[in-house]
Amino acid sequence: MATDKVYAKIRNLKYRYIQDGTLFPEEINQYEPYSIREALNNCIAHQDYTKHGRINVIEMDDQLIFTNLGVFIPGSVEKVVKEDAPEEHYRNRFLATAMFNLKMVDTAGGGIRKIFNYQRERFFPMPDYDLSKEKVKVTILGKILDTHYARLLAENKDLSLEEIIMLDKVQKKKDLTDLEEKHLRTKKLIEGRKPNYYIGIKVAQKTGQKAIYSKNKAFDKNYYLDLIEKSIREHGSLERADIDELLWNKLPDWMSETQKKFKVNNLLSELRTNKRIINEGSDSKPIWVLTNLNTV
Repeated sequence: MATDKVYAKIRNLKYRYIQDGTLFPEEINQYEPYSIREALNNCIAHQDYTKHGRINVIEMDDQLIFTNLGVFIPGSVEKVVKEDAPEEHYRNRFLATAMFNLKMVDTAGGGIRKIFNYQRERFFPMPDYDLSKEKVKVTILGKILDTHYARLLAENKDLSLEEIIMLDKVQKKKDLTDLEEKHLRTKKLIEGRKPNYYIGIKVAQKTGQKAIYSKNKAFDKNYYLDLIEKSIREHGSLERADIDELLWNKLPDWMSETQKKFKVNNLLSELRTNKRIINEGSDSKPIWVLTNLNTV
């Protein structure tokens, strides 16, 4: 009965978005009712009651957070989703059996997978599971986090749930395992360097994201080197701020400010090492000019 009382307190508002190819908005609940009940009942069924702690449900504007004490017995969420089978061991077997008999939980092992699939149907991000500190923390988002990711799901119905979970890590800037990265690259779903992946060219073309792909895809290094030399030749000399302004918007969108500065440093170092340019200013305020060998 307590679960119903908690459920009644959650504001499951309507979420509205417009799908491609129509002017009429799609309107759905922020959260699938099954997902709320499954997450809450899992907390109750699997709480480590020897720790004398609480089960918490935190409601925010666009997400729900559920926490319960105790290690996650299956070991990993990916294992549960992939195997989709009953667990061999339950912390509270009598309680879990009673809740199953009351139709509160699904001991067939598919409850967590269903939550993932309900998020998939909405084009919403996958649930986040934090299994650290001998506690299970589940976060369910009630909105689209990345429209490009949502479009990718909408246009690629043949993606497996496991692949969607991998791509969800990409949109959230989370680390991929070596096997996950290899799989997504093999299927040409992602490009880029770790951890700054972006969608592959075939997916970009299929989902109308050609411009976004091009912004993430770096130009050939020689393009940047030639651009610096050409600009110095036109103006006689360039300060570092001039070179930053020249290249900044041409560097990939996935790069941070620090990464862009580092990239420009490397380009200037290469031109100087190859005796294409020299610094006629100081180390703190460089003024770059072409060498005598490169003025023609």
